[in-house]
Amino acid sequence: MTHDTMPFVEAVKHRRTIYTLNKTAPVDDKKIEEIARTAIKDVPSSFNSQSARMVVLLKDQHDKFWDIVRDILKVHVPEDKWEHTGNRIQGFHNAYGTILFYEAPEPIKKLQSTFPQYADKFPQWSEHTSAMHQYMMWCALEAEGFGCNLQHYNPLPDQKAAAEWNIPLEWQLKAQLVFGGEEPGSREKLQTKSEQPIEERLFIHGAA
Repeated sequence: MTHDTMPFVEAVKHRRTIYTLNKTAPVDDKKIEEIARTAIKDVPSSFNSQSARMVVLLKDQHDKFWDIVRDILKVHVPEDKWEHTGNRIQGFHNAYGTILFYEAPEPIKKLQSTFPQYADKFPQWSEHTSAMHQYMMWCALEAEGFGCNLQHYNPLPDQKAAAEWNIPLEWQLKAQLVFGGEEPGSREKLQTKSEQPIEERLFIHGAA
């Protein structure tokens, strides 16, 4: 399987939320694992906590996760409102894979004990750590030709996912990145990016 990998900065510019995905993959599973290993190894974390955990679910394991979410939501969503919810879950189910992003509490607790003056800040910094891993994986998969969307169905599937994939219950699920091949025309229907002026958001001092 050969293709051109998009430069990372171009992937940052190209990245959009894509919902119309399918079960094709522009790269093989080994490449997906390589990207995930790079994220765990090289994405920074607050005080080098290394608290991020990722569970990569591909193909039938991905399907199983969204079956779990669907079955749980079926209990909570009124029948007359289910069509929209069911179609949304089916859209995620149609994709190739999902990455579950967790934060492990033990490294955070250790830092809180070691640096008590920052104890109240470490949970917030843990969120930053997870966000960096999420964004790196999103852009890296975009660079390889996948379409992605980021979801937050936690805590609904937490316990069943923990039992299914032997995930420690104390790990905190933060987000789910759904990825897959893009259906034809999936980007043509996207709205133009709505942006506030850069001059109101970026300030540079001291440049030559």
